[in-house]
Amino acid sequence: MNFPVNIRFGSFEISSHLVFELLAYTIGFRYFLWLRKKNSDTITNDHRMVLLIAAATGAFVFSRLIGFLENPDSWKDEFSLQSFFGNKTILGGLFGGLLAVELCKKTMGITKSSGDLLTYPLLLAMIIGRIGCFLAGLEDGTYGVESSLPWAIDFGDHVRRHPTNLYEILFLIMLWIFIRMVESKYKFADGARFKIFLSGYFVFRFFVEFIKPAYRFDFGLSMIQITALVGILYYYKIFLKPSLLILKPAYA
Repeated sequence: MNFPVNIRFGSFEISSHLVFELLAYTIGFRYFLWLRKKNSDTITNDHRMVLLIAAATGAFVFSRLIGFLENPDSWKDEFSLQSFFGNKTILGGLFGGLLAVELCKKTMGITKSSGDLLTYPLLLAMIIGRIGCFLAGLEDGTYGVESSLPWAIDFGDHVRRHPTNLYEILFLIMLWIFIRMVESKYKFADGARFKIFLSGYFVFRFFVEFIKPAYRFDFGLSMIQITALVGILYYYKIFLKPSLLILKPAYA
């Protein structure tokens, strides 16, 4: 396989990464609407719309902000809007979306979880998006460091690397299966499904970043790892007492 793997129509070529990113947004949102129609939503239509806008805004800003801070080479000499908007990370987007929604809910007095219905659509969207990241090869920057493992991949620079984008796809699939298995036996507390998803993803990103080429501060961590740690600390209660996520009795 030669990277990047783009889609060609005769002499016309389009980025696979762009196509899969658009598919991720479209399919993920349609899946959310289907789930919302199928299941009762505890959030009113008006409030849900406000929260979606808040999530999108927070995700847009923080995905760029964390991505920008993650790449000092793009701004250490001179700041530019191009360098700010040219870098983005899904972890920053999830973190920013979480902060924006929680702030918005507090302002509006909403106490019910708004993330449970978004869990599976987000998992699906992220899986689709990471396929595009893999096909983009070196252009996307989501590959790992050099590796001699049998499944290491040459993304086009004649260096066999950890396919960390594929690791993430595998992790997301396993996380989806895990949540479904637990949910088939127990009744989740309000918001538990989303907390398991997001806290699990924060933990995964913290560790997988050790095998990705990234700028690290003097204490050995990257900006993405610092953000992941903050997210883990935000959910510290469920790590100390996982039983908080489950309502009993179990399903019959």
